[in-house]
Amino acid sequence: MTFNPNDTATSDSGIFGLPYALDEAKLVLIPVPWEVTTSYGDGTSRGPQAILEASRQVDLFDIETGTAYESGYYMEPIPNSILELNYEMKRLAYSVHTALENGQTPDPMNVVRVNSASQQVNDWVYKTTAAHLRAGRIAAVVGGDHSSPFGAIRAVSEAHKGEFGILHVDAHADLRDAYQGFEHSHASIMFNVMTSDFRPRKLVQVGIRDFSRDEHTLIRSNERITTHFDPVTKRRLLKGESWQTICDEVAAELPEKVYISFDIDGLTPDLCPNTGTPVPGGLAFEQATALVATLVEKGKTIVGFDLCEVSQPENAENEWDGNVGARLLFKLCGFTMMSNGYRPTKP
Repeated sequence: MTFNPNDTATSDSGIFGLPYALDEAKLVLIPVPWEVTTSYGDGTSRGPQAILEASRQVDLFDIETGTAYESGYYMEPIPNSILELNYEMKRLAYSVHTALENGQTPDPMNVVRVNSASQQVNDWVYKTTAAHLRAGRIAAVVGGDHSSPFGAIRAVSEAHKGEFGILHVDAHADLRDAYQGFEHSHASIMFNVMTSDFRPRKLVQVGIRDFSRDEHTLIRSNERITTHFDPVTKRRLLKGESWQTICDEVAAELPEKVYISFDIDGLTPDLCPNTGTPVPGGLAFEQATALVATLVEKGKTIVGFDLCEVSQPENAENEWDGNVGARLLFKLCGFTMMSNGYRPTKP
């Protein structure tokens, strides 16, 4: 059957309703339904499924990325083994959260078991990502909480010998050391990356507006980290500077190869009302896409990315989070392929 991009996507079609098989795809999406260490709202383990379902409503022709989808996007099946492990470990992590909130000492074995399971997921993501990179594909993670892409970042770093930078869009700095005792907490992803032996040349953070004093100290003391704190950025905008000026600054701070780590709560809360830890402030959708577009315009190569913390709680009244997540994912895919030399048909 001939694929018609103008037809209605079927319920059993691939990501964005596309027909591509793995061996036809240039970009592969790895779903990681994992949210064990989330410390407030839940539902991000259902994020990959919510994004997949909403993606079938996205019109494929895009004013900015044209027909970049023709390069071939493929989303792997959501791994039930990870999802089952997630539910098992989340119960143990919840007991830890509850004990700490009540001023009690949590069972140390629960912390140990969660840390071991998190490492298991990291290893799976690493091996899966590395296999796709060896096959000449671009790989991206669809979370899950923000601990999900740790293995992917390791694989990208090894493939590019550490010669890359990370653009991190988030409400939170994620530079906490083993938050609540969990070595691979969603609040520790960038601490773990920047203290690893595969750390990037540069970490540039945008949208950050919720962080601890220790995180602020680390940011100020580490020359590899540049953080654009959201309140400071907004003051610049209110005083008349343009968003494009800030986008240009961010692009100039990054090396030629860039990995994008995008936590959906980097956007304004109205765009992600069900995400686990929403914070007032943040980027408008168009500001986020303009930032990524600027990387392409400045000749950067996007070597991988993740989109995390899109949440779909069981009692959610609508699918807005999945809708926004799917559309942001589509933009990330399109700009990534353009940055890697794919020249789509554009208006």
